[in-house]
Amino acid sequence: MEQPITSIAAQVIISIVPIVGITFGAVIVFFYILWRHHEIKLQIKTGTFVPKSFNFAAFSLLTGLLLTGVGATLSLVFAILDGFSYTLLGGLVPTVIGICMLLFYHFFPDFHKKD
Repeated sequence: MEQPITSIAAQVIISIVPIVGITFGAVIVFFYILWRHHEIKLQIKTGTFVPKSFNFAAFSLLTGLLLTGVGATLSLVFAILDGFSYTLLGGLVPTVIGICMLLFYHFFPDFHKKD
């Protein structure tokens, strides 16, 4: 079996691309958090800060449905392509996490209380 030969420059570029992407992503997230922190500080000083509420019920339902759907699809594709092997874990892990999120949504009592 013949191995494709790639140049050293191509190997360096291929290895640098993810590092640069992760670095840029981290810098963007850092400056977003810093900007948001200063914005909230100024809102508190001026008295216009209103804390935003987060809808955990909708989040857990949406996350559970998405993870279950993506995980089931990946599990099916991996089972067809490779059979039952360790590759199947790539689809089973999100499926199980999605099912757990749906169970959390269903059994957590505070989600179903009326205000």
